[in-house]
Amino acid sequence: MKETLRNLKRVYRYGKEYKRALIIQVICCIVGIAINITVPLLSAQFIVAFTDSVFKQAIFMALILFGLALIDAVKTLIIRKNTQIFRRGTVRNMQMALGREILKLDQDTLDKNSSGTFIQRLTNDTDKMAGMFTTGMGKMTGFLSNIGSFVAILVIDYHMFLYYLFASIILTVLYYLKSERVGEKDIEFRKQSDHVAGLTGELVRGARDIKMLYAKDSFMKELDRNILLQSEKNFEMRNIDMELNLLIDSIKYLLEFLTVILLVYLVTNNVFDIAVGVALYSYRATVLTDLMGTVSSLLEECKSFNISTNRVFSIIYSKKFKKEKFGSKHLSNVKGNFEFQHVSFGYSEKEVLKDLSFKIQAGTTIGFVGKSGSGKTTIFNLLCKMYSINNGKILIDGCDINELDEESIRKNITIISQNPYIFNMSIKDNLKLVKKDLTEKEMKEACHLACLDDYIKSLPLGYDTMIGEGGVNLSGGQRQRLAIARALIQKTKIILFDEATSALDNKTQSEIQEAIDHLKGEYTIMIIAHRLSTIVNCDKIYFIEDGTIVDSGTHTELLKKCKSYKYLYESEIKNSNH
Repeated sequence: MKETLRNLKRVYRYGKEYKRALIIQVICCIVGIAINITVPLLSAQFIVAFTDSVFKQAIFMALILFGLALIDAVKTLIIRKNTQIFRRGTVRNMQMALGREILKLDQDTLDKNSSGTFIQRLTNDTDKMAGMFTTGMGKMTGFLSNIGSFVAILVIDYHMFLYYLFASIILTVLYYLKSERVGEKDIEFRKQSDHVAGLTGELVRGARDIKMLYAKDSFMKELDRNILLQSEKNFEMRNIDMELNLLIDSIKYLLEFLTVILLVYLVTNNVFDIAVGVALYSYRATVLTDLMGTVSSLLEECKSFNISTNRVFSIIYSKKFKKEKFGSKHLSNVKGNFEFQHVSFGYSEKEVLKDLSFKIQAGTTIGFVGKSGSGKTTIFNLLCKMYSINNGKILIDGCDINELDEESIRKNITIISQNPYIFNMSIKDNLKLVKKDLTEKEMKEACHLACLDDYIKSLPLGYDTMIGEGGVNLSGGQRQRLAIARALIQKTKIILFDEATSALDNKTQSEIQEAIDHLKGEYTIMIIAHRLSTIVNCDKIYFIEDGTIVDSGTHTELLKKCKSYKYLYESEIKNSNH
């Protein structure tokens, strides 16, 4: 109970702007409780009056019960409307808050957890959390309302009150033990559901690659294995629930039988007459079935609520899900100077960069060359602070990157990768993501500089054309150019091209190169390339092997002094001639 109350307070923070709807719910629930406490008392009087043939009083009681039923119906309508207002708003606020927290997670945490871990919590768990304030409140109201039956029983006869109270305590303990057992299995089930959700997401997003790799059977086999495991976890949970329900129901039927024995004993010993006995017997369903059913549902609701709340807040507060850390220093006018000072970094136990040092002047165009796995992309990731370095310093305009706030870094650096992520929106909306107040003139100028405007003009819907998930309706070159246009609109001072042309044909590559050339001088540009033809005009080129810089200089200088660079360049020329 203590955990539930604590979690209710935490969740309420996300719905307090809708407290008016919640207050109306509470008031209506109080009215409902009052009605449900009154109805059993009036019903008992009706039964006694009817069995004693006092029909005028019985009709009067029936009329009052009819009026209370109408009030109860109106109350139910008001509760349902305000429930929707509170639940909808609270779920939205929690999902937005959780979405923001997910975006704050460091990249290493995101890499180690499947997308299903976050999808399930963002959708299913937040809904279950808000549900405690709506369905949970309804069950609590039902519980308190049924307590009215005990008041009526106590007024009629204290012997039966004590018996029903004893029976209720026994059943409550059994239902509590059941909720604990089922809750343990529910945690396992939800964990496996995360895996299934992650694989399902990969099935949709990676459908093209799965087909091209002819991996449909193997992928579906893996998905089937996880779905089967999820089904088994669910079956275990439901099986325990059904078995314990059988035990509890058996005990409940025994208690109902004992109710009859006790009533017969009390009537035969003239404690009360048969009419009162009938009235007391009629309460057995309310006390042993309705009330205990409500207790069971409420316990299960609390357990499910606590599991969901702990899963969601583990992302928001737990140390298990590490957040990115930024400093407080702000650079209002970034120029684009970079410096690595003895930087070392590794993923898990594998060291990638080793005591790396270099300096880049603002407004220059720099190339990085080396074999796959040499650490080139890692340099870019560290520049954007996607990961934190192990040793050394990274400086932007002379300031330690660890001291800078997020805006100083992320708002001034754009990475354009080999496969830039394009959102399932129109071309216009993709561009507006980086600037809400984007004008049509700015949009067209950026697309012109990125050599994309002619293609857009050829489309029937122009900038309003939907481009599909991941930019599936665009070619590789078009995605690259759209990513460049996005960078131009964002007006970051630093643009990083990570293998931006390696998978493109020569014509598209030359178009991308033209777009890059438009940017020279105004921006600090860094280019990772396998095709050396894309970096021959760079102001400086760094040749990297095993996480260290083995040589640097212009293209001409490296041809003269770096054998490895010369070999790569000559091999590229030779292959292009073939």
